[in-house]
Amino acid sequence: MAIKSIKVLNVMAFQRQWRKNNEDCNTYDIKEGDVLNDSFRLQFGDGINVLIGENGVGKTTLLKMIYAATQWSIQKTDIGKTDKLIKFFSNNLSDSDLLKNNGSKEDYSYFEVSDGKNTFTNSLSHKGIFDYEQWLGLNIQSVFIPTTEMLSHSKGFLALNQKYKLPFDGTQVDIIVNASLPEAREIPPYMENILREISKVIDGTIIMEDDTFYVLKLDGRKIDFSLEAEGLRKLGLLWKLIRNGLLEKDTVLLWDEPEANLNPELFPLVVDVLLQLEEAGVQIFVATHSYNLAKYFEIRRRKEAQVMYHNLYRASAEVASEYKPIETENKDVTEVYGKSAFYLSELKGNKIVMADDRLLDEALEKNMAD
Repeated sequence: MAIKSIKVLNVMAFQRQWRKNNEDCNTYDIKEGDVLNDSFRLQFGDGINVLIGENGVGKTTLLKMIYAATQWSIQKTDIGKTDKLIKFFSNNLSDSDLLKNNGSKEDYSYFEVSDGKNTFTNSLSHKGIFDYEQWLGLNIQSVFIPTTEMLSHSKGFLALNQKYKLPFDGTQVDIIVNASLPEAREIPPYMENILREISKVIDGTIIMEDDTFYVLKLDGRKIDFSLEAEGLRKLGLLWKLIRNGLLEKDTVLLWDEPEANLNPELFPLVVDVLLQLEEAGVQIFVATHSYNLAKYFEIRRRKEAQVMYHNLYRASAEVASEYKPIETENKDVTEVYGKSAFYLSELKGNKIVMADDRLLDEALEKNMAD
């Protein structure tokens, strides 16, 4: 089951400036067709989707929206399900108006996730979930790996979180839950190869004893997970998720900034592992600021591999050439837009490439000056 598209309007970074009825009217002329046409939209591939862009353009927000939708698809009785959607974004948010984060509470605000046939719509304006009759029960299994490494905090975490309001969002809680699950009895042969590759780098395997994670080294030593380098902990977490049988065909993996605190020498390994998971039928969403990580997907992918790049950027409505300009009161207001391509080089004006180019230009100028 693959996520095909997302639409967002007036949620967090994805704000739109609406055209007024007339100069004397303070209400906005928002029709249903206008909402669909002027919302932020992205179409995703069935394989690996790499989200790039500067800070504050909503990459993490998109990942969390997709994760929230997939979690809602799981058939189970939970009277607090609607309220828990907000918890994926922040544990401190108690009202959807905070998530809307836009100036006018009257503006329509929603996000919609689709698998191409069914849709999940969370309307923050109406504080309700729409179109969920067919969505609920699709059982789209997903895993979200947050930027913050969480397994080092596992000792007593879940019990404390259940009793007290800890300052962690739902994605951070869920990753400890997923890593704590029993290991799958059987692992497909192609997954065993991935586990071996990761095990070589972390020099062992991951075990859990008495609510605490350890790295069981190949020489028999048992090292507390928190004592390992954070980059290796990220790989250890990935090993544990695969060993627990959570990343198999038709599952969705969402990984926020896998490059954070990771030695750049390990970028090729991460990319190769994700490409193997894609080949096994896992749909993957990665948000990154790293040009090198993003470029490795382009260099190392097989001809048949499905890799798409999605560049999120800010621009005024008048200069966003791939969207029809809309009339706004403030021509200087910038909005978030998205452009997709199959190759990183096809995305003109993306920030991580521009930053890399500036570094090369400065290095060249410095060498010439010297």
